[in-house]
Amino acid sequence: MATTAKNQIIGNDVEAALRFDRLLRPRSVAIVGASDKPGALGASVLANLERQGFDGEIHLVNPKRAEIGGRGCVATVDDLPEGIDVAVLAIPRAGVLDVIRGLAGRRVGAAIVFSAGFAEDGPQGLADQQEIARIAAGADMIVEGPNCLGLVNFVDRIALTFIELPEPRVDSDRRVGIVSQSGAMAAVLATTMIAREVPLSCYISTGNEAASGVEDYLDHLVGDPATSVVGMIVEHFRKPARFLAAARAARAAGKQVVLLHPGRSAAGAASAATHTGAMAGDYEVMRVHVERAGVILVDTLEELGDVVEMVARYAAPVARGLGVIAESGAFKAIMLDQAEALGIALPLLGDADSPALRAALPDFVPVSNPLDVTAQGLVDPGIYGRTIAALAGDDRIGAILVTLIQTDTGTSHIKFAAVLDALRSSPPGKPVIVAGVDEGGIVLAEDVAALRAEGVMYLPTAERALHALARMRSTGEIAVLPTGDAAPLVGLPEAGATVTEYRAKDLLGARGIAFPSGTLAGSAEEAVAAADRFGYPVVLKAQAAALPHKSDAGGVVVGLADAQEVRDGWAKLQAAVAAARPDLTLDGVLVEPMAARGIELIVGARNDPHWGATILFGFGGVSAELLHDVRLLPAGLDRDAIVAELRRLRLAPLLDGFRGEPAMDVDAVAALVDALGAVVAATPAIREIDLNPVMVYPRGQGAIALDALIQT
Repeated sequence: MATTAKNQIIGNDVEAALRFDRLLRPRSVAIVGASDKPGALGASVLANLERQGFDGEIHLVNPKRAEIGGRGCVATVDDLPEGIDVAVLAIPRAGVLDVIRGLAGRRVGAAIVFSAGFAEDGPQGLADQQEIARIAAGADMIVEGPNCLGLVNFVDRIALTFIELPEPRVDSDRRVGIVSQSGAMAAVLATTMIAREVPLSCYISTGNEAASGVEDYLDHLVGDPATSVVGMIVEHFRKPARFLAAARAARAAGKQVVLLHPGRSAAGAASAATHTGAMAGDYEVMRVHVERAGVILVDTLEELGDVVEMVARYAAPVARGLGVIAESGAFKAIMLDQAEALGIALPLLGDADSPALRAALPDFVPVSNPLDVTAQGLVDPGIYGRTIAALAGDDRIGAILVTLIQTDTGTSHIKFAAVLDALRSSPPGKPVIVAGVDEGGIVLAEDVAALRAEGVMYLPTAERALHALARMRSTGEIAVLPTGDAAPLVGLPEAGATVTEYRAKDLLGARGIAFPSGTLAGSAEEAVAAADRFGYPVVLKAQAAALPHKSDAGGVVVGLADAQEVRDGWAKLQAAVAAARPDLTLDGVLVEPMAARGIELIVGARNDPHWGATILFGFGGVSAELLHDVRLLPAGLDRDAIVAELRRLRLAPLLDGFRGEPAMDVDAVAALVDALGAVVAATPAIREIDLNPVMVYPRGQGAIALDALIQT
């Protein structure tokens, strides 16, 4: 791997880069627990180094051997020369701490710890892992692991691992770096890429991350010219803010991060905690933040491999539509259904507006997209080249998917050869993906290899290609996060407290969030006087920090139409609250005019302890409970992006004038969401804010929050 240049974006300076180079590009390696016993971890590390032709210094540590394979051994790490770049610990867990201390004393730059049994194994293991971190910090030493499988630097052919990966067969300027807490899954992804002829820059297994984590390695790879794409498998983010900063820096540098984050289900989260000694976070909150930072998030290991390969081969997401070549009318319909479900644009093509495509086809084949060339390819193989060329010349098409039925080797070979001839004789200048229709069809390995040699991706099924394209295209929707300059709210209570509704409305109203007019009354007559000023009908709401859910205690009385009803409502409210909470003293009763009916939304925000300010909004009432029709987004999106998220709600047509109703003031809702996000982002002391319900009115008439609750 090339030496990393200074990264101005996230502060990774030259000194830090060189520290990681001592781990990833060492010129001297010590193997602690060296062995010549077949299958022993130390023996496997040494064999990997020798097989890859490592030409640096190799130092072996084994108290029971004077030499191994003709190389001398020392008894302890205290006997090593000072300043070795990296030490690989292939020893039992019980000896790790003492060895780490010894390495720190010998000024070793980095250590790789294979042993398990630390934070994932209970309190003592956690304490020992924390001690590793303390020693490493004091010695300015990078520690990879514990509970990891090591690393491979494919560029410089340095393998510091006990596993044996397949030998990469290709190289190019666009290489994939793999960073994973799970060493086994990192090896799976590496093997997948090697089998698909995708060049790799590195394989890094971070394990329990005692003293270096996925964030550090991503940070390093942002500045590594050998790495263009980073495929990641992360079960837990220990430093989410650093990860987001590194992901944004990667995007700014033209590098794509593709992430698989296990732990979406409750059972998966529990498994992740057991595996890495970590506590799983909120998956959906994580999703909105990492996607907005430019990361492509995938759901399965298969999808991870497909998307990483697609990004590696084709660099940028496809901005225009997809042209599909098929061989069956029924499959054409299947592709239309799949593309619509995934949000992939298939531009309409016809005889009148696609002369080049019309000229490429026999008269009996109509122009369409997807295009059904029928079985004509077997009698006229040139049809593949002509149609690819025609689609490549169409400005409406950004990428081409060629789907082939592969029922037998002979017919498959005819089709593959025709596609290859077309690509070689007239390169289309646009991404071309070839996919099978019948997974398990008989395809010659040399045909697939020839496609890949031309930079073309091959997948066994077209559905997988569409899913990968949909993931890849989603990166085009990223909005830039502004820094914002809102001042924090002041006068909030200590952590763990609730701000009453009337006080919350005072604080938030000053920040541009609209609420009904209101007065805090201390008596029935004060309530009547307020109601007379506002106009009837009015609502009465009990106010106390210890009563956040007023309705549950009978603390809300609505629809009071005159002064006497206000007096009666006051008495009713006081009696109900006294019965439900006899120990409670109210601050007073909030009097507000009843709001007009509109469309009911819920809007909330919280400072997630891991990911920061996060907003939730959706349709309120029964819709929220039954349909869970809500969206999450990070604070700081511009208003156009907020409106776009509003329109992704399932009931969004209600906002646009459904069945003759007037269109709603979505701009006012976006302004409210924007203001709320700015407040929460600027005020870390706020744990959560709920505005429920928010009533939105026809365009130009605004949106107001009828209730407000702040929790610190």
